[in-house]
Amino acid sequence: MKDIILQELEQIRERGLYRRTRLIQGRQSAWVEMGGKRVLLLCSNNYLGLAGHPALIEAAVNAATQFGVSSGASRLVSGTMELHERLEAALARFKQTPAALVFNSGYAANTGVIPALAGRGDVIFSDRLNHASIVDGALLSGARLVRYPHNDHNALARLLERHRGKGRALVVTDGVFSMDGDIAPLREIVRLKTDHKALLMVDDAHGSGVLGEQGRGVAEMMGVADGVDIRMGTFGKAFGSYGAYAAVSQELRELLLNRARSFIFSTSLPPTVLAASLAAVELVQSPEGASLRDQLRRNSDQFRNSMRSAGFTLPDGNTQIVPLLTGEADTTMRFSEQLLDVGLYVQGIRPPTVPAGGCRLRFTLMATHGHGDLDWAAERIAAVGRRVGVI
Repeated sequence: MKDIILQELEQIRERGLYRRTRLIQGRQSAWVEMGGKRVLLLCSNNYLGLAGHPALIEAAVNAATQFGVSSGASRLVSGTMELHERLEAALARFKQTPAALVFNSGYAANTGVIPALAGRGDVIFSDRLNHASIVDGALLSGARLVRYPHNDHNALARLLERHRGKGRALVVTDGVFSMDGDIAPLREIVRLKTDHKALLMVDDAHGSGVLGEQGRGVAEMMGVADGVDIRMGTFGKAFGSYGAYAAVSQELRELLLNRARSFIFSTSLPPTVLAASLAAVELVQSPEGASLRDQLRRNSDQFRNSMRSAGFTLPDGNTQIVPLLTGEADTTMRFSEQLLDVGLYVQGIRPPTVPAGGCRLRFTLMATHGHGDLDWAAERIAAVGRRVGVI
């Protein structure tokens, strides 16, 4: 068995797909310590910089003192604590839905919610570039999975018509797509789901806290929140904490509570995490939260303009996720390593996360990046890009 494992690892290395972890010393911020060296962090989902915010830290410390450090059980046994219900009530108010249910992670949410809503005899319509957790949730459900071309609502319309009457129809899409940084055409998708009497689930992990006037995400930004049945989001990105949620009707919450296996069979989130998430929900809706969103937009615009001016190829988009297309895996990883040598940390993205030939450096901006930080980074990215032949 050992020889087989070593052979598989060698094959992964030969294809340029070998992965390993990188150690960040200290807390998450715009600048971090790696291997005793100070580097600019450009691949974190800590979009608003809340992971080290004093309000979240204070909330977590106070919760540990008052409630301890574990819930001790799953939610349906004895693991529902005061902070679980307070957070779910705050989420429902924030998302303007009748109810919400907290999950342990985005992956747990998608692999729990989707099989709870669709099964054998039903059809799930999924954008081709949806997150892997959505695909896995659909496969676990046993429903027929129909993947439509990325952001092509006309193709989705044809597929919905073709499968009309073949069981329950569930349309699932990312709000902001994590690898390209573009946004789903939710206005058109909401119209289609209404016409076809389908359920619509939006995974807005990368839009929640960031997009919309109040930070409620893509559905708020497009004015179609009432047309989305399941508004899924996470706390591990703009909210600077950990966990996930589904903002839904009261009836859907009851169904998920009874059928979502990842919810039923997991020890629930600990008090410290819940308290930090609760503080983050409040902060995102505050004037400080609005200011951080404005700064993040300015940083994203500045960085995109700098990359295009330097001659890099970028997909269309205007969010905080900025993919720089690099082609092959070996070029991508040389680019990433040489950037780290000059003080910038950004991960190369390779198959199976993206299709073959679609390798990229996935830059993610934070509100806590300074204007000077990004100018400094742009010069070095352009220099290394020329050296490795990307420009």
